[in-house]
Amino acid sequence: MELYLDTADVSSVKRLHSILPIKGVTTNPSLIAKEKKPLFDILAELQAVIGVDGQLFAQVIANNAQDMIKQAQALTKRFPSLVVKVPVTAQGLIAIKSLTELGITTLGTAVYGAGQGLLSALAGAKYVAPYVNRIDAQSGSGIDVVNELQTLLTLHAPSSMMLAASFRTPRQALDCLLAGCEAITLPVDVAELFISDPAVDAAIDKFENDWKKAFGKLTF
Repeated sequence: MELYLDTADVSSVKRLHSILPIKGVTTNPSLIAKEKKPLFDILAELQAVIGVDGQLFAQVIANNAQDMIKQAQALTKRFPSLVVKVPVTAQGLIAIKSLTELGITTLGTAVYGAGQGLLSALAGAKYVAPYVNRIDAQSGSGIDVVNELQTLLTLHAPSSMMLAASFRTPRQALDCLLAGCEAITLPVDVAELFISDPAVDAAIDKFENDWKKAFGKLTF
């Protein structure tokens, strides 16, 4: 199972990389724009934090296949191991096919339906990213899409894997993992919810207070 952080905030990645067993970082144009720094500068900083073995993802911003391919080549020229995120549109599918032939690893992103996701896998995308919470927000069922897509990938595109994205709660992420997702990417706030719980804090406080009452200080 692969765990990623979905952010371009270098400080957050530094903080959580030492805590969580993350494989890398996924970004998108909105996350990059939020940082108000050049794309390549941010990617270089993120790579430095996660190390040479950490996996980076960055997305093309062009709307036509030809320019998507050029942008993907520019990204991988600077960061050879980077996975290029390509929206699964008609033009995106053309780009994914061409990039696969060029040996550039891709992720089919902005997936709102199982069929759409399968098409990106058949076109050659290594990763397929359904937008779980965004599907829910449109009165759909993100977990139903995840279940259907996982079955389709297993049956028809086993060389591709789902990287579920767009989470608002830890429960959504856990449901995806239970459905068989091999990878998920978590926003910083959701990742923090996995390791922060008032009930846990209260239990630890009680252990410490009981120990201090008995022995005076927190030592053996």
